[in-house]
Amino acid sequence: MNLLAPIVLFTYKRIESLKKNIEALSSNFLAKNSDLIIYSDGSKDACDEAKIIEVRYFLKTITGFKSVTIHESPFNKGLATSIISGVNEVISIYKKAIVLEDDLIVSRNFLIFMNKGLDYYKDNSLVLSISGYSPNITGLLPNDVYFTHRASSWGWATWEDKWKLIDWTCNNYEEFLTDSLSTANFNKMGSDLSLMLNRQMRGKINSWAIRFCYNQYKKNLFSIHPAISKVVNIGFTTDATNTNMKYNPYKTKLDKGEEINFHFSPDIKIDRSIIQQFTRPFSITTRIKYKLYNMLFS
Repeated sequence: MNLLAPIVLFTYKRIESLKKNIEALSSNFLAKNSDLIIYSDGSKDACDEAKIIEVRYFLKTITGFKSVTIHESPFNKGLATSIISGVNEVISIYKKAIVLEDDLIVSRNFLIFMNKGLDYYKDNSLVLSISGYSPNITGLLPNDVYFTHRASSWGWATWEDKWKLIDWTCNNYEEFLTDSLSTANFNKMGSDLSLMLNRQMRGKINSWAIRFCYNQYKKNLFSIHPAISKVVNIGFTTDATNTNMKYNPYKTKLDKGEEINFHFSPDIKIDRSIIQQFTRPFSITTRIKYKLYNMLFS
């Protein structure tokens, strides 16, 4: 394995999920050989200041990694700006990065999977990112991988040259908006995609991830996913930035973390039966069902 990619962790105010994140991450097989770079966002208002102080106190106690570097923002950047600027900074130095947010729990083999994926596909012009998350998929061996045209923001990795391909302004959006065929093709990876992009472009949300996925679609690039998820999201709470709901439609089984060898393949193609399973959590039916759950039972 080549030089390990740095882990870039973004955190805000949720101390309990952050502690669980660090506990799982530090137990990874490659943790002691990995640099951990943390970006702590500043508070939005006075109500959050005490929580930020508690988070930053905890950050200074973290051990178990090759090095720990902490960047504390004096003001609130917001998640999208924090991730774009933070990844820009790290990836310009290391040329690759593994990115996490503080509400993610990873399996013990997460860093092995991500680093091996980065090494295997580094020179493949078709691959935009390595994803640690996967919904429950049947029909694959435990150490298989599969391919999609939709990156996951829940534990992912990329390279400097691929990161530089992203046009964060999405300056051809108006042309895309009037092209019903393009919209339909974009939504093949989830019927929520064009809706999120529209909200982004109208200033209703501030998401780096939907812009990343849009650029992926425009350039016809792939993401690599594990057969069994190396990541679960525990952040579906009312104080989350983008997942403020109690019921989680993306719940998945976490890998036990025992496997260290994976069936990475140079034969990059879409398997329709897998894509049907992959996109199910993003379908209109699923989204309506869980919206009702959260309205009625939260």
